[in-house]
Amino acid sequence: MTRKLAIAYTIAVFLAIPASQVHAQSAADWISKGDAAYVARNASDAIAAYDRAIALDPNNYEALWRDARSQVDLATFDPDVDKRTALYNSAQEHAAKAVEVNPGGADGHFVLSEALGRMALTLGARDRVKYAGKVRDAALACLKIDPTHAGCLHVMGVWNAEIMRLNGLTRMIARNFLGGGVFGEASWANARRYMEEAVKNDPRRIVHRLDLAKVYSDMGLKSAAKTEFEAVVSGELIDYNDPQFKAQAAAALKKL
Repeated sequence: MTRKLAIAYTIAVFLAIPASQVHAQSAADWISKGDAAYVARNASDAIAAYDRAIALDPNNYEALWRDARSQVDLATFDPDVDKRTALYNSAQEHAAKAVEVNPGGADGHFVLSEALGRMALTLGARDRVKYAGKVRDAALACLKIDPTHAGCLHVMGVWNAEIMRLNGLTRMIARNFLGGGVFGEASWANARRYMEEAVKNDPRRIVHRLDLAKVYSDMGLKSAAKTEFEAVVSGELIDYNDPQFKAQAAAALKKL
């Protein structure tokens, strides 16, 4: 084969490749870069990389849910209310798109429940009620696909705990007047069960242990709470917000 024919053949083969495959490969490269930034606990760089992947392939499930996950990470302790709200809203949009693209994917439902749940925690009790059903539905949809998903078990643990932390009058109003009938299903026993399962299935992530410790503390189980808070303080840094989680645990230990 002559050089000209070889070049022509190469071009013909390239042009025969569907554009979606070319884009998918490029998107995969950006997802890999995003994953590397995520492991390095650099949420901003992770988001930038995942955004590039989504720009190339708007229906890329892996890029969508990962982007939402890192947006939630970045928003969680951001003191700027407007920026935090924008990040949560964007995370919800990306997560909802991920669920639309792949309704059978547990991670899409997880980040949707997490984004909704974290957003709800920034609101007053009355507005929080409006999110309760959506958070629960997304988390349970995740657990239906993967019953051992630690993230979704965590969301359900916090969901139960946060409802139980509301005063009795607020819970009554939620059940009877604000469309919060699902609030009646919440209990400390469920909060403990879900959080213990989250720790069991992903013991390295200190955020699970932190919220389990908070549940134990609220239930009056001080010794168990102390053990979990100590595990958070001595635990490995894995996630973007782990330094803040460690600080919370250290402060809680001083109050026990």
